[in-house]
Amino acid sequence: MQQNGVMELVNTMYDIVRDAYGVPLGNQRCVIERDNFLDLLDELKAQLPGEIEESRKLIAARQEYIAGAKREAESIRRVAEEHARQRVDEQEIIRQAKQMAGEIVSKAEGKTAELKKMANMYADDTLNRTEEAITAALDEIRNSRARFRSVAGTQMREQRQAPLTPDDEELL
Repeated sequence: MQQNGVMELVNTMYDIVRDAYGVPLGNQRCVIERDNFLDLLDELKAQLPGEIEESRKLIAARQEYIAGAKREAESIRRVAEEHARQRVDEQEIIRQAKQMAGEIVSKAEGKTAELKKMANMYADDTLNRTEEAITAALDEIRNSRARFRSVAGTQMREQRQAPLTPDDEELL
């Protein structure tokens, strides 16, 4: 008999049993051609280990393929998680850097305002002291001028009353 697939052999055997003549008074019994049926069983027996082995190989190959796919999926997942972790870390670093930059700018603005205030106070104090020094100098000049006028006026009166000396005459 030619080589048939296992399922074809099983189907043929099923057809033989189904089409077999029943035994009188034995509803569940039938007559089949023994040699033909035994040949089919022998062929089935011969093909079955090969089919089973082929099935095992296919199952093993399928399992290896699935395991490889799972490994690859796991690798992709790990890479994606690492990438996501790095992105989160980068975002955290950026957030912290922005926060620190904001704090530095805020402190710098505070220091600038404080320095401006101090510079304004220093300039105002310096101008005030300069004004006081100029006022004191002006007062001194006015006092000196008043003394000078007083002394000069006194001397002029004295000179008007004093006779002219030969030196005075030369000057005139």
